[in-house]
Amino acid sequence: MGHFYSHGAFHVKLLTLPGLYNSGPQHWQSLWETSLPNIERVQQENWDQPELDVWMAKLSAHIDDCKEDVILVAHSLGCALAVHWVASLKTSALHVKQVKGLFLVAVPDVGQNTFPAPSFSPMPENRLPVPSILIASDNDPWCDVALSGHWAHCWGSEFHSLSAKGHINSESGLGNWKQGQSWLKKLVPIG
Repeated sequence: MGHFYSHGAFHVKLLTLPGLYNSGPQHWQSLWETSLPNIERVQQENWDQPELDVWMAKLSAHIDDCKEDVILVAHSLGCALAVHWVASLKTSALHVKQVKGLFLVAVPDVGQNTFPAPSFSPMPENRLPVPSILIASDNDPWCDVALSGHWAHCWGSEFHSLSAKGHINSESGLGNWKQGQSWLKKLVPIG
């Protein structure tokens, strides 16, 4: 297997941010955690009843413990966490400098009346202060692809729409998702 980072001695930490109910063992995030270097999951206390403030505090504490620059690798509700975190006034300038990019996969429509994590609504729509890539599927049950495209435009994100990959999770049959890794490499800063 080739080394994920091809830029000399530059080191960046990949932090995975799963969504509601966490990511199971066959989810691309979990598979990446076993195959890519310098990657770890931000473990939340309660995956089943998430509260934005609690999840944001956990993410801030995790980033505080990192010595390297960070790229947030988020799925579903983890994307909403990442976007709220970088858009929040609570996020210090030091943190924003340390976070070098957001990799956002299957951002959910947190504004739906039936959405199970209401504290994550509304979704910020300001341009993000760091580079970002948003990947959506044209048949995601949690978000219409047009709304994903709208957010990508608002946030200044590079946008990719996949055909018939559902919620881009373990049921999508992506395995170790090599195409996703190729897109993620675009966010790795050159040292």
